[in-house]
Amino acid sequence: MYVYNQLYRIPGTLVRGGTSKGVILRTVDLPKDPMIRDEIILKIFGSPSNNQIDGIGGGTPLTSKLALVGPPIFPDTHISYTFGQVSLEKKVIDYKVTCGNIASAVGLYALEEGYVQLQEPVTVVRIFNTNINGIIEVEIPVAKGQIQYDDEFPISGVPGTGPRIMVNFIETGGKFLGKTLPTGNAVDTIRLDDGREYLVTVIDAVNPVVFVHAEDIGVSGTELSDEINHNHLLLDTLESIRVKVGGMIGLIKNRAAVTPSTHALPKIAIIAKPKEYETEEKKKIEKDSIDIIGRYISMGSLHRAFAVSGSIALAAAANIPGTLPNQLVASVHTGLRIGHPTGAIYVETQIVKEGDDWKIKRAAVERTARRLMDGYLYVPTSCLRTIHV
Repeated sequence: MYVYNQLYRIPGTLVRGGTSKGVILRTVDLPKDPMIRDEIILKIFGSPSNNQIDGIGGGTPLTSKLALVGPPIFPDTHISYTFGQVSLEKKVIDYKVTCGNIASAVGLYALEEGYVQLQEPVTVVRIFNTNINGIIEVEIPVAKGQIQYDDEFPISGVPGTGPRIMVNFIETGGKFLGKTLPTGNAVDTIRLDDGREYLVTVIDAVNPVVFVHAEDIGVSGTELSDEINHNHLLLDTLESIRVKVGGMIGLIKNRAAVTPSTHALPKIAIIAKPKEYETEEKKKIEKDSIDIIGRYISMGSLHRAFAVSGSIALAAAANIPGTLPNQLVASVHTGLRIGHPTGAIYVETQIVKEGDDWKIKRAAVERTARRLMDGYLYVPTSCLRTIHV
């Protein structure tokens, strides 16, 4: 809708999903031309700009997230969901990744908007996620005909409590690369251009993720944001490993053109044995309260928690014999407690061996979500006149 002759008005919903924040836009409210659509979305977020002062983005990867939703396009689903990671530095929206945190908010949104009929004690929202061409089931607590917003369920990295929302990824292995272990190996040796070698485990579960042992890159694994984000040598090493693996598995074609914001996949994470440490909020994490430590890098900086997609990949890898995560956990079981910079996240996986690969039948994470605001987003009408170069 045009208003004031020079502005274009779009309805949107600001949400928190898990430890992420973003905006939900309906596809029906946006232009069909993807170039014009993305020009509008970039303007909404205030990108490219590191502080996103001219938009609703929060100046971090965790607060620069997008959910495009629409009617179901796949049988036996309630809603369709496309995730976009909006770059802070470039005019880029990455649709090649997905986000389980934002999926929890999309499930809640679908229930609030009437896409799904309320069922007690739990309503299951079936979402078709276009990024992975797969199904996500989001379970939302319901009692006395109402969503249970006041459930006293906490998650690390978010103050207060909320409804306990289970985010279930169905059949997630090999969505991007065809195999859960895309190289066919539990462990691979990566040789960088300068001759340094590192052991890695590469797994395709929700998103392709590379795992590297903390000790191999000269850290303990308990480092927090200041220690990692200001350690440029460490970040450069991790990026070199990530890009090398990306080329090896076919996700990165031209290594010279790669940056964390232009090529988000594969992701990379540091792992370590359980040990006591303090979180960003100075809370003590006891060694016995976790099964493994993880530090997840997102768009070139430390994720303040641990991404849902990354946690699923880590839990899956921990249950596959011989992988680096499997070597670090004391015992193999369906549930994994991952210690991260702001606390811990619990993940459940069901994995079975099929031929020379592994099938991830189900992977589930506990989240909370909240609708923060509804309203209109305004962009100049010049955004509708994007020049096709």
